[in-house]
Amino acid sequence: MGAEPFGEPVVIDLGLGRGEPETYERPWRAAAPRWFTPVLVAVLLLVSSAASATLPKPPLTPLLRIPMGPADPYAIPDAGRLLIQTSGLVTAYDLSTGALRWQADGTTPVYRLRTGDGLLLTQPWTGGRPSDGTAAISLTTGAKAWDNPRSVITFTGSDALLAVTGTRSLSGSNRRVQGLIEVLDPITGTSRWQLRVPSTAVVLGVPGPADTSPRMLVVRDDRTAVLYDVADGRLLATRDLPAANYGPENPVVAGGVVLLRHPGLSGMEVSAYDPVTLRPLWSEVADGTFEVRACGLLACLLGQYGVHAVDPETGDRRWTRARWQAVEERGSVLLAYPDTDISRPVGLVDSVTGRVLVDLTGWLPLAGANSAGDLLVIREVPVGARTMVAVADQVTGHLRPIALLPAGTGDCEAAPGRLICREMIGELVVWAYDEAVGPG
Repeated sequence: MGAEPFGEPVVIDLGLGRGEPETYERPWRAAAPRWFTPVLVAVLLLVSSAASATLPKPPLTPLLRIPMGPADPYAIPDAGRLLIQTSGLVTAYDLSTGALRWQADGTTPVYRLRTGDGLLLTQPWTGGRPSDGTAAISLTTGAKAWDNPRSVITFTGSDALLAVTGTRSLSGSNRRVQGLIEVLDPITGTSRWQLRVPSTAVVLGVPGPADTSPRMLVVRDDRTAVLYDVADGRLLATRDLPAANYGPENPVVAGGVVLLRHPGLSGMEVSAYDPVTLRPLWSEVADGTFEVRACGLLACLLGQYGVHAVDPETGDRRWTRARWQAVEERGSVLLAYPDTDISRPVGLVDSVTGRVLVDLTGWLPLAGANSAGDLLVIREVPVGARTMVAVADQVTGHLRPIALLPAGTGDCEAAPGRLICREMIGELVVWAYDEAVGPG
């Protein structure tokens, strides 16, 4: 384990067991002038102040230590709040001060903490998948808001809460559900409107035109796509889609356009549909493509020939990287992964041009960001089995080291001015960090 933030204490050996000498004889000296003593005191104070001012400020300061088991979940629903669950007790902390905000007792232990529309949604986790029943807790007060006997989910691009009965592919931003779908009032938990699908369907959010409410696209297993207004349930558009492997990641919304990967006459194709009317926009052969992902305002086709970014409204090619295997959105930029290792990114990328902004070879990204929206990354250092934390600075194109984490620290997440990490001794530690200081 490395040096503590304030360094090793300085010891000055005075000899003779740091006691007084066996004999003490005061040496002769002339009497000091009357003005000498106050001046000497002032000089000593000045030197002392200067010495204190030069003491290095620690790059990491522990703000909060919370005993937690290795399977206890935590979440950061916004930049200023931390939620943890231990033994059925959910606790909310203020990340800026470390102060306890509220506690909610009697909640069922869960695998992960989910939030939506100002609520904490807790759902029991058994047998490796969510169980029926959702409890909603106010993120502001911790008070129980309501219960629902089914699974309550959200989808990307909307705060809408949907009560559904999921199938085994219930995951991701597009969800396969069956039977009744209810859009809930977040305050009361009651049903605003509902619809029933004949068998199963994939549900995803679709952004509407400016100043309109979001839309919900339901693609039934008979390949019928139906677009609804989330606010009131109005049916907006209907279209039959090609046969495809509909699932959690197909179709997808990229740049506001609905994109579907499906078999065509001569191989795999990607087709685009208008988000307002569902009319076809374009269709292109995309052999070797195994997934389509949103890439900022573009759409990225991932496959055996690398990553191809296209304009989702026209299908025009914008950039290609043959040596990449996947990309992942992080705010307005992308993380790019090489074709040799899907777990370690090769760089932080401008989504518009495909240009590498910061080389991340050897580094792993953390969830969250700093106050400027920059990504934080970590990597192991050979000395002391410790981990270095750095900022991927998009402006300079360089990595800016912040601090070395103590040994045994991992599973970290970032927030503005804060690092939240698990420690092997069974604690969750909230560290305050200062990017201007740099590693000690």
